[in-house]
Amino acid sequence: FCLENTDPRTRGQGIQLLSQVLLQCYSLLQEKEVLHLVLFYESRLQDHHLVIPSVLQGLQALSMCEVLSPGLAVSVLKAIFQEVHVQSLMQLDRHTVYSIITNFMSTREEELKGLGANFTFGFIQVMDGEKDPRNLLVAFQIVRDLIAKDYALGPFVEELFEVTSCYFPVDFTPPPNDPHGIQREDLILSLRAVLASTPQFAEFLLPLLIEKLDSELQSAKLDSLQTLTACCAIYGQKELQEFLPSLWSSLRREVFQTASEKIETECLAALHALSACLSRSVLSSDSEDLLDSFLSSILQDCRHHLCEPDMKLVWPSAKLLQAAAGASLRTYHRITRSVLPLLLEQYTKHMQSSQRRTILEMLLGFLELQQKWGHVEEDESTLLSLQAPVCSVVFSALLDPSVQLQLVGIKALTILGSLQGFLSSSDLELVVDHLIRLALHEEDSQSSEAAMEAAGSLAPTYPKVFSGRMVPRLEEELQSGRAWERSEREENYHNHHSLQQRCLQALAAVSTHTSIVKETVPVLLQHLQKVQKGTKARNTQDVVSVCQSLHRVALQCQQDAEGCWYFHQTVVPCLLAVAVQAAMPESTHTLPAKTLLEEEVLAAMIPVISAATTHLSPELAAQSVSHVVPLFLDGEVSFLPQNSFPCSFQPFGDGECLEAQRCLVALLMAFVCSLPRDVAIPQQERLLRELLALGCSCNCPFTATTAAKCFAGLVNKHPAGQQLTEILQLAVNRMEASLTEGPRRMQALTLLLWVRPALDEWGRGAGGPSLALTVLPAQVTKALVLRYHPLSSCLTDKLLGLLGDTELGPAAADGFSLLMAESPDVLHKGCHADVRIMFRQRFFTDNVPKLVQGFHGAGPDVKANYLKGLSHVLNHLPKPVLVTELPTLLSLLLEALSCSDRVVQLSTLSCLHPLLLEAPQIMSLHVDTLVTKFLNLTSSPTMAVRIAALRCAHALTSLPTTVLLPYKGRVIRALAKPLDDKKRLVRKEAVAARGEW
Repeated sequence: FCLENTDPRTRGQGIQLLSQVLLQCYSLLQEKEVLHLVLFYESRLQDHHLVIPSVLQGLQALSMCEVLSPGLAVSVLKAIFQEVHVQSLMQLDRHTVYSIITNFMSTREEELKGLGANFTFGFIQVMDGEKDPRNLLVAFQIVRDLIAKDYALGPFVEELFEVTSCYFPVDFTPPPNDPHGIQREDLILSLRAVLASTPQFAEFLLPLLIEKLDSELQSAKLDSLQTLTACCAIYGQKELQEFLPSLWSSLRREVFQTASEKIETECLAALHALSACLSRSVLSSDSEDLLDSFLSSILQDCRHHLCEPDMKLVWPSAKLLQAAAGASLRTYHRITRSVLPLLLEQYTKHMQSSQRRTILEMLLGFLELQQKWGHVEEDESTLLSLQAPVCSVVFSALLDPSVQLQLVGIKALTILGSLQGFLSSSDLELVVDHLIRLALHEEDSQSSEAAMEAAGSLAPTYPKVFSGRMVPRLEEELQSGRAWERSEREENYHNHHSLQQRCLQALAAVSTHTSIVKETVPVLLQHLQKVQKGTKARNTQDVVSVCQSLHRVALQCQQDAEGCWYFHQTVVPCLLAVAVQAAMPESTHTLPAKTLLEEEVLAAMIPVISAATTHLSPELAAQSVSHVVPLFLDGEVSFLPQNSFPCSFQPFGDGECLEAQRCLVALLMAFVCSLPRDVAIPQQERLLRELLALGCSCNCPFTATTAAKCFAGLVNKHPAGQQLTEILQLAVNRMEASLTEGPRRMQALTLLLWVRPALDEWGRGAGGPSLALTVLPAQVTKALVLRYHPLSSCLTDKLLGLLGDTELGPAAADGFSLLMAESPDVLHKGCHADVRIMFRQRFFTDNVPKLVQGFHGAGPDVKANYLKGLSHVLNHLPKPVLVTELPTLLSLLLEALSCSDRVVQLSTLSCLHPLLLEAPQIMSLHVDTLVTKFLNLTSSPTMAVRIAALRCAHALTSLPTTVLLPYKGRVIRALAKPLDDKKRLVRKEAVAARGEW
């Protein structure tokens, strides 16, 4: 009845119902049914305009039918092109038309191509005048498909270009709270893909790009340059020929005159693309070589600027020349043949170090391009023909007193060394001599460090030269440094102490090839053994420096299986032997042994052993663990290089005389916690019980902490099952008993968390139950939190309960930072720990409500503990998660700022700072409180709090201006006081904050 009704609205309702049914069941239709429906809907396209939207919906459903008869797709599109004025329809109905075309193009391509250029013309009529960005994205995709799938464009190329290029450059700002999420960048990229999709558009597009390049609008320039770069990927010489002079003129002008770094970068990218495009073009015998003439224009306009005495346009010219030279090997040879001799001549002509540095930096740019093309034949390379003058210039820079010129010279030297066959054997010897001189004797540390880095870069290319010339020289310098006694003048002692440090660093830096590692590692270990034997009484820093060098070598060996195993089996037993010897009761009273057993030295050995172990294959790791674990459990010393010790090694034994041996559990931790997860540890259950006992009973904070860390690392990797459950239950029982009462409460909490004394107390050797706990990763609790073990919630609840304890509450609050922070030594992925993704978010969800509840129910003397715990958790939470939870937690954070605990203040300020930048709308609601709190804290007695408060006051300026204006005068007056702060870093932040206000 509705379909036959004379009222167009009623007919429209009938067709709409039919179309909605078809959209649900089009896949069930049979071929005859589809034919019947298509003919009906085509006839309805001639109906009243109120009916058309519903007709199009039905045709959209039918366009998705697989049983559509041949010829019907063409029939439907012809009817739409002929009967429907698409741009007079609503946006959604226009989108429906685009969807019908897209569906047919994906399923009936050959039929549509049978229409020839008429299909292209019909689509042009459909799209002409489209303004909605949602529809434009679909329309641009259709144009891309027309071109990519080779539909006939016929005489309508220019019309198709005009109907799309009218949107260039895109000028679109999405409305606020746009539900569709279409950004300006989406439209730019989609339109660019159309414009740069075919060379047929070139004659129309290139004049448009040149016109927009000459405009004053920066966004239009950027878009034009990026589109030009994209076009060069498909254009050839024929398309570019007519427009090259104008394009070069515009690019040159922009680079010479622009103040925008973005525009300069895009200009250079476009010039590079143009040169590459011309380089790819195949020349016929009678055609002009456009590349040569194009490069000639570039050289003509840029080369003379390199000789100007004021050097005003030197860098813009050099960048243009380098952009063109980097396009192909041919462009590189053409430009360097003209430019390199000129640069070498200018270097000799200018005497000032600053000018020489500029010239050498330009030369460096061309050398880096040569590195890109790799080895070239001698008769082709301009650089090879200039070998002597280039080396002379670089070597002279290394001898110059200017540090900046030296640094550029070192970079150039590194690149020359990387060019195969460029440096002769005599040049290489000279290179090594220069690097040794700079590394050891150059006063400025920048040059010294750069020389060491250069040696490390070149050593894998020339291992024989460096192992035969540099390593012996460094060893000789190291030996000569030992001959200096402390009785010499203090100045000479410190000079040679510094020289020794540099020798150690240089030995590590050059160890980038296995053959060199086999030369340098014995030298470093020999230096360490001298301390053990007491040949020379050294200070702690000497031993730490050796360990730092060994650590660097270990990291450099990790990717090479042979080097990694050599380092491990050479260094790890040696370090253990040196430490075990020092820990023997007969040795502990001697100065060398005391040095080796200092916590700072043992802490320096830990990363060496860890880095030497993490990259071992499971087979080799199993071989090593079969020696190391019996050493600590049974005193089995036979695998150590010096295995004749006066008494047994019993680090888990009782008695004060074994306290030094117990410290070495730190080295066990470094080894076993770095093993791959699938390596079986012998006597693991016994080892866990010994570590648990030591962690709970030891009076030495360092030993208790490392034992607990080792326990945690092993528990984290332990396979799930009955054994793990039993050992965890044992640990929980011991902790519960110790935490309840008695003198071991702090040790029990140490086992629950990773702890260490406050740095100022630890540095003075403070210890015992009064330790302050500071921010370090969690131990047993974290080991379980990271792997989502069911017991982790039980241990976390115990930690929450301790927040109400007046003695352990502050330490327990710091424990939340330990649980959330990155782990530097044991519980991290680098040492194969079991770390699940999003463990922080899960911890936040499970425990923050308990923290908030505990805060509201706590007494006034322990409320600060809950605030501290909360601020630690929030401070380590990913910021996007924190922003979503901010409204419910902000009031507590603001209350935390009033807490007298400086750790709470610091943690809260560091948590609020990014939120001011990322959630300004929410923070604006509390601006009055924030201003007051931040200004009060700028007078804190703690420098770090003052700095953090000033940074937050600075970040307040990211809030809406209308919110800030009432506070402007007050803030500016208040920030005048910290301008006179006694600390320079505070004054610096005050200047920045007050200036912004």
